Amino acid sequence: MKLYSYFRSSAAYRVRIAMGLKGIAAEQVAINLLAREPLPGYRQAVNPQGFVPALDTDADGLIVQSLAIIEYLDETHPEPALLPERAADRAYVRAAAQLVACDIHPLANLRVLRYLKRDLGQSQDAIDDWYRHWVEDGLTRLEAFVAAEGKSGRFLFGDAPTMADCVLVPQLFNARRLACDLATVPTLVAIDARCTGLDAFRQAHPDAQPDAV
Repeated sequence: MKLYSYFRSSAAYRVRIAMGLKGIAAEQVAINLLAREPLPGYRQAVNPQGFVPALDTDADGLIVQSLAIIEYLDETHPEPALLPERAADRAYVRAAAQLVACDIHPLANLRVLRYLKRDLGQSQDAIDDWYRHWVEDGLTRLEAFVAAEGKSGRFLFGDAPTMADCVLVPQLFNARRLACDLATVPTLVAIDARCTGLDAFRQAHPDAQPDAV
């Protein structure tokens, strides 16, 4: 398999964690999202969206969107499972993952922050305030959701990592990088610490990627 990735993309980071947990090897192709043309022909030849991650599976063609990729990997490489057996538990894990991927990440995405600066003329301080507001708000809501559901243990669901943890850890990495206040999310911070003690999470970290700068 071939994974199109960018070392600091939280979406690509999610997929790298999932592949590490499952012991799946893939050739990494770096897509520099900061470049005017990230990779000549990438949008035309690989992913029309122009986003990462994208997984070239060879046998099944190209899979895009991080959560779709993770679920594809879970279905084609069942062990260890990243989604629980019970339908209600799977719904909980998907909801926790989507609270980050759908509610937090889009508002703090690089192209959104660029639009605020380039097209709306916002200052960097205002943009940083925007980022911190929505990330802190979203993480506080996730903390409350996890507490209310009562399904967490050492990880967001029970005592083994799931897709939800694959999504949480990259978001907390970015939250710290932009100096977000994490005092209101002690459960998430504790789970993140347990995750980052595992090889799969450490090896997926942005600083460990071949294109890290």
